[in-house]
Amino acid sequence: MYEEKLDRLIAEAEADLKARFEEIEINEEKRTRQILDAFREEGVSYRHFSGTTGYGYDDIGRDTLERIYARVFHTEAALMRPHIASGTAALSLTLFGLTRPGDHIVSATGMPYDTLLGVIGIGQKEVPGSLKEMNVSFDCAELKDGKIDPEAVEKLVRKNTTLIIAQRSRGYAWRPSLMPESFRELAEHIHKNHPGIRLMVDNCYGEFVCPEEPTDYGADVCVGSLIKNPGGGIAPTGGYVAGRKDDIERIASRLTAPGLGRELGSCEASYRPFYQGLFMAPHTVAQALKTAMLTARVFENLGFETTPPALEKRADIIQAIKMMTAERLVTFCQGLQAASPVDSMSSPEPWEMPGYDDPVVMAAGTFVAGASIELSADGPIRPPFTAYMQGGLTYTHGKIALKEVLSRMMNNQSIHVDK
Repeated sequence: MYEEKLDRLIAEAEADLKARFEEIEINEEKRTRQILDAFREEGVSYRHFSGTTGYGYDDIGRDTLERIYARVFHTEAALMRPHIASGTAALSLTLFGLTRPGDHIVSATGMPYDTLLGVIGIGQKEVPGSLKEMNVSFDCAELKDGKIDPEAVEKLVRKNTTLIIAQRSRGYAWRPSLMPESFRELAEHIHKNHPGIRLMVDNCYGEFVCPEEPTDYGADVCVGSLIKNPGGGIAPTGGYVAGRKDDIERIASRLTAPGLGRELGSCEASYRPFYQGLFMAPHTVAQALKTAMLTARVFENLGFETTPPALEKRADIIQAIKMMTAERLVTFCQGLQAASPVDSMSSPEPWEMPGYDDPVVMAAGTFVAGASIELSADGPIRPPFTAYMQGGLTYTHGKIALKEVLSRMMNNQSIHVDK
């Protein structure tokens, strides 16, 4: 019964976004060409897709793919492994690899994402095995007007500070996500005044959104998940770390063992999904960005507050919308789940999710469990009840799902459409 109203809402939003969509397609071509060049330079062929067993010594598929990641991120080396279970696992691995007992960490972007608090050893719930148990201390500098404040970071630096961390994406915070160039000033300041300190950037949700990555602007290490952007919706699991060779060796020693590092680690399954996923990543990211922009524009036209605004240039694939009530947030997620290709019959409800301090409602009808490059949405049940939507393998599916969400919200009178 709402079909005509919804079609008008979406058509108006698409007309507003035409120029921005064209910019996204230009970036998609640039990043695809970059990855294609890396594949050609490394001579990728069918033999690289074969799996290995046991120790994994001389695994040509693994080693070649890691060189490709290093080429794409313009770094000396990279670690790309199916054994890294998530973005948080990749970040944890990096934090433990780049710190020693008694060291000090400073966050340049405020408190990190919820699941990292347990790794550091802060928050309401103490968990075993944290950095705190190793006497690694932590401080954080807040953003200033949505930007990194090098002076605030400098005030927190101590003699035992060895690592500055920064989170590119907004996480569950109402703040701007950061462009790759946002890290330039901080990186230059650290490398000039504190050459022994490393800058690590949590790059989750940001890969291939922009023409460059944080490593192009001085970040020593970039970290991410393969079931987000760089997996292209095809990689079934995994994570990556790209950066300086000496740092990657230390991090790899935490993954396997000191003295073995990157030389160890097999994968009996084919490497093809990891190669193909990386090749598809710029296109998949472009589809996700268009879906996010359309959703933002439609909700803005309905009077909702969004970040980033629909017409603003983007640093990641996440779209935040203030729902203002728990009912709207839950309805949004339930509508998205109902329009999913997997588990569409499920109806998500808030639950006590491990690693989070508040109940979380999550829609994730994805082919790869938990893959947030596929269309998904979630949010903590706390004011202002913000929905965080991300992903979308195709823009067409994103549009269909948006219609389902809006229809449900109109049915329960969560929103009102006059025209």
